[in-house]
Amino acid sequence: ESKAELDTMKLDANMLRYLSKEDFRVLTAVEMGQKNHELVPAQLVSAISRLRHGGSYKVLRTLLRHKLIHHENKKYDGYRLTTLGYDYLALRALCARGVIAGVGRQIGVGKESDVYEVVDEEGNLNVCKFHRLGRTSFR
Repeated sequence: ESKAELDTMKLDANMLRYLSKEDFRVLTAVEMGQKNHELVPAQLVSAISRLRHGGSYKVLRTLLRHKLIHHENKKYDGYRLTTLGYDYLALRALCARGVIAGVGRQIGVGKESDVYEVVDEEGNLNVCKFHRLGRTSFR
């Protein structure tokens, strides 16, 4: 898959409820590992997430299947977050703070962002804008 295909993945908020606590621990571990590494080795992911290597490997495969992370085996074996992975981490943080309770339809796609309808805990309709730094342009 090319980087352009990974950047155009559609946000499916329904899958958010099926991700486990371990899934988010591994997603967060990959994000933390990317502060110092372009590709985060599997051993580092399991060390940061504090899961057994076998447990983190199983979760990494699940996250790969859902396209929340990307695996490269060129220079050395490693993982990085996709834009969808970042979206899920952001949505989980907003849900944990009580800012949003649900995600609706996509309102628009701009040059540098995607805009979605969201609902807060009182049922009020709001808008959530996901900024996309470095989005691939097709001119």
